[in-house]
Amino acid sequence: MPITPQELAVAREELARLDPAMAHVHARTPVFEWRVREGGFVGLFQMIVEQQVSVASAASVWARLKTGLGEVTPANLLAHDLESLRGMGLSRQKATYGQGMARAQMDGAIDLEHLSTLDDASAIEALVGLKGVGLWTAEAYLLLCEGRTDVFPGGDVALQEAIRWADRAEVRPDARGAYARAERWRPWRGVATHLLWAWYTGVKKGQILLDTAE
Repeated sequence: MPITPQELAVAREELARLDPAMAHVHARTPVFEWRVREGGFVGLFQMIVEQQVSVASAASVWARLKTGLGEVTPANLLAHDLESLRGMGLSRQKATYGQGMARAQMDGAIDLEHLSTLDDASAIEALVGLKGVGLWTAEAYLLLCEGRTDVFPGGDVALQEAIRWADRAEVRPDARGAYARAERWRPWRGVATHLLWAWYTGVKKGQILLDTAE
């Protein structure tokens, strides 16, 4: 579960204390809620469905899946062949990934419903062991679906750009640079991620202005 608003406020203050750049971001970013998504098999599969398509397209495919399957479960997904799933809007690749995840869940190769019993590193290792789940997806799942407070998706481009703004740098860090930069924010790298995302979104929507020096 995500941390409470009170805990989030304390963590933001701690990040500001740890890093002047984060103090700058903290001072300019209003209070926000932790972004929460459904977890378990459904949450991970939905993240796969949403990748590389528009928000509207993803919503449409997910609605068709729920209608076609009755309920999105591992058993129901495996009860349909690939062509049937393609008829519900999935690409062959995503249908294959989904069935692989469903089979792993039902066979006990992974327990997505109780992944919270594993520490961050072990959970990431288990997730990336599933075909179709890369490092970014694994980290984003743990951050958004399980509310973990020290998971950092360093490959996220928006996050990298927000780091560039915060550091007033000319060049956006790559994933390796972002991970290295985030070391200073332990044990609140997940909170730093949400704070930087909120700041980035506010700037892009024109709700927060960057200083001219930035």
